[in-house]
Amino acid sequence: MAAPKRGRSASAQSKPGRSLALILIAIVALTGGMFLSGNTTPRLGIDLAGGTSITLEAKADQGSAINKANMDTAVDIMNRRVNGLGVSEAEVQTQGDKNIIVNIPKGTNSKEARDQVGTTAKLYFRPVLAQDATGPAAPSASPSPSASGSSSASPSPSASKSGASGEKATSSSSPSASATTQGRAVTDALKADASPSASASASPSPSPSASSGSAAGNSADAKLQAQYAALDCSKKAARTKAGEGVKPEDATVGCGEMGGVWYKYLLGPAEVAGTEVDKAQAVYNTQTAAGWQVTMDFNKSGSKKFADITAKLAQNTQPLNEFGIVLDGEVVSSPTVNETISGGQAQISGSFTQEEAQSLANMLSYGALPLSFKEQSVTTVTAALGTDQLHAGLLAGAIGLGLVVLYLVFYYRGLSVVALASLLVSGILTYVIMALLGPAIGFALNLPAVCGAIVAIGITADSFIVYFERIRDEIREGRSLRPAVERAWPRARRTILVSDFVSFLAAAVLFIVTVGKVQGFAFTLGLTTVLDVVVVFFFTKPLMTLLARRKFFASGNKWSGLDPQSLGAKPPLRRTRRPAAPVETKEA
Repeated sequence: MAAPKRGRSASAQSKPGRSLALILIAIVALTGGMFLSGNTTPRLGIDLAGGTSITLEAKADQGSAINKANMDTAVDIMNRRVNGLGVSEAEVQTQGDKNIIVNIPKGTNSKEARDQVGTTAKLYFRPVLAQDATGPAAPSASPSPSASGSSSASPSPSASKSGASGEKATSSSSPSASATTQGRAVTDALKADASPSASASASPSPSPSASSGSAAGNSADAKLQAQYAALDCSKKAARTKAGEGVKPEDATVGCGEMGGVWYKYLLGPAEVAGTEVDKAQAVYNTQTAAGWQVTMDFNKSGSKKFADITAKLAQNTQPLNEFGIVLDGEVVSSPTVNETISGGQAQISGSFTQEEAQSLANMLSYGALPLSFKEQSVTTVTAALGTDQLHAGLLAGAIGLGLVVLYLVFYYRGLSVVALASLLVSGILTYVIMALLGPAIGFALNLPAVCGAIVAIGITADSFIVYFERIRDEIREGRSLRPAVERAWPRARRTILVSDFVSFLAAAVLFIVTVGKVQGFAFTLGLTTVLDVVVVFFFTKPLMTLLARRKFFASGNKWSGLDPQSLGAKPPLRRTRRPAAPVETKEA
């Protein structure tokens, strides 16, 4: 009988050259991208490269008390604002009872970070009771970075804004002293429990005054009307003080810039708060000339409130059918409402740059600070101490790597070539990816991150040792090198994956539950663990398959580290043919 055909061996089916080519192409591509981007070194944290340190003092002028809960909330919001993905290594921590220290590493946009950490981002939608132009805007005067230029906002496509192209009606309203329906409508709207009435007619008289008739003996209303009459928004000092310390449920005054002209506003109580914004993001509108916009999605309660206020405003005539989008006391814009707007979505558009739109969306997404803060000091931090510590850490890493290399050469001899080549590939990938992650996600290499990279040396070397020992076990069983390499891989692969999964899980948990520098350690540990799996699967194993075909290793040279005699191998496994069973003769 003809012997059955044997199946192709695993070594014959594998394509080690393809895997090696794939990882080498990846290294070349990443290295080329690093040089093309100009970021040839990882961005260093504040402890290694220095940076900016900002001291902020809390102020209890928003009706919130300065206590530990509010300070911790402010630290959490600031930390999310400046850290983004949590790996840019900016430090935010409390100092004393009412101070917060923000350390921003070198290479970060410190000006943008300063604007974000101290900005309260209090957003309110208030009905407009009166408005008037106060003077042209100076070239140097512009709204805050989050809403610059001639902004115009539209809550939805169904909401139109008169003067969106920069034109603004100058015959705006103001409280009138005469006993007219316009004056009474404005005065009634100043009450905290009132809202814009449908009985308001076109535009109140443009002569802002506060007579006893219109005030109706209400001293608070008279004071607010007098404040509105005296407000000159073309002056920076007046804009800064307008609406300062006002509670959301109170009427107030505000300033806004439209088309190069400053306008003053008399605003009713807040109807919708920025805390009811569920999500905000910066988008670029390619269909119109609006450019960059900030879109907002309200939560359930905010959607209902927004629909209710637009339903009331749509019944009024201009300007009482407008509502002001007030951000940190400044009227970003005052769109006109012509019909009820439902759906829980709104847009803020204007002459935003990409950075301004993203900054505004960032602040709205992460919420408003419970306290307002005053910038006490801004200092530059030197990296002298961090540089010494970096040199000490690198020295410790070099000593550890040297000891690992000596152990591999002494114990594994020829196999140490595979281990050292794998360590080199892993080191190159780690360095290149760290350099690219700096500008991509703001990753900064600090001392704990360096420590994580040093720990990764042991994790990577451990994977090689597991595979080598599995191969040695197969040789001890009497197998030759090529089948030993293929038979050892499945068992070593399971062990390596379980070990790396445990390390990655520990790094992920540490990254989630910690903040600041410890996150740098966790992030680096997780990154190097993932790269260890990539290197072992796409470099170490294919390289070992190729070397098993070389005579130096296949013959079991004593310097190869795979000498059967030194390993105490059993006699070679041989196939034996089973004796044929005796055939009984049959009688005829």
